[in-house]
Amino acid sequence: MTSALERRRATFLRGHRAEWIALLFLIMKGYRPLARRYAASGGEIDLIMMRGDTIAFVEVKARGLMDDALSAITARKRQRFSRAVRTWLSRNAWAEGRTWRADAVFIAPRRWPQHIVSAFELEMS
Repeated sequence: MTSALERRRATFLRGHRAEWIALLFLIMKGYRPLARRYAASGGEIDLIMMRGDTIAFVEVKARGLMDDALSAITARKRQRFSRAVRTWLSRNAWAEGRTWRADAVFIAPRRWPQHIVSAFELEMS
């Protein structure tokens, strides 16, 4: 029988592995990493990537089924994510003239990662 602590650790490691897979996947698509696991204002951004003039704030979700990953970004998660994005932008004035968007990368066993461009709207106010 596994303890709650062991389950949390396994979940943490699965998430960490999914972030690395997503990072490598996006690098192969021509993105350049700016930050990983950025936490601020009560929210966290898994990856901040740049390609051309676009900064992609990326949420990574690893689930047993791809459909479960698609539904895992709740309204509360989007609010907290957007708060962290606003904080990052306030600390990186050079990003002012760039295009910003919220992407997602979904990871499921035995499937290619799925990159969703502009997966959801950033709440910028």
